[in-house]
Amino acid sequence: MRAQAAAALLLYSLSLGGCATSTTGSSPMDARAESPARPSTSAYPAVEDLPPKREKPAMTADERLKLQKELIGARDRQAPRAKAKAGAASPQPRSDNVHAAPPMPGG
Repeated sequence: MRAQAAAALLLYSLSLGGCATSTTGSSPMDARAESPARPSTSAYPAVEDLPPKREKPAMTADERLKLQKELIGARDRQAPRAKAKAGAASPQPRSDNVHAAPPMPGG
């Protein structure tokens, strides 16, 4: 029994030894000091960093007005089609529907 306990203890200590690293010149407390420094720059700008002001606006007032008119025209052209599609898509009661609920009594 003692031999089995000693063998188990030996195997346990050997298995843990594989997890240990060389501690030459360092201690577990120095692990953070040895880790590489985090980069000071990020792929994303900080929240408070605003982009510089534009020298000229993205759109002139005329371009904006023209785009607004084009969008309103597109909306007005599509409105009748959308209403027609919505009317055709609404379910129509069918007399041959075998899964329809029976009429309510007294109704």
